[in-house]
This record gives sequence, structure tokens and C-alpha cells, in this order.
Amino acid sequence: MITIRYFASLREQHGKAEEQIESAGIHTVEDVWKKLHSKALPDNVLVAVNQSYAALDSPVKTGDEVAFFPPVTGG
Repeated sequence: MITIRYFASLREQHGKAEEQIESAGIHTVEDVWKKLHSKALPDNVLVAVNQSYAALDSPVKTGDEVAFFPPVTGG
């Protein structure tokens, strides 16, 4: 299983903070997103794998945590 976490506005859009998916056929962060969503990942969304920033082509394996979150702004 792969754990997916959504933060901030993404959590609100998806109506949940976390879900799990089977890892079969999942090799990259992009595969994770495509399995769950019909639309492309928005350009401004950041991704982390196991709490480290990652790219769409970053590898993902069973037991990993993939987080999607909008950029944080502040002042």
C-alpha cells in the first residue's frame, strides 16, 4: 500500500486528508496522481515522498507516503 496525504486546499477539494492505494503498477509520483485523479496535477502543487520534496518522476514503492500540498505563502 501507498499512503497519500492531502494538505490545505487540496484536502478541502478532495474531502479527505488521507487515503491508501495498492502499489501494483505504481512506479512514480505521477502514477500515484493519475491513478486517483482524471485531471493533470496543477503546476503549483508541491509533492513530497516520505517527507522529502520530490518531482513527478520520483520513484514510489510499497510503504511510501506521498503528500500533495499547495505552496505555502506568508509574510
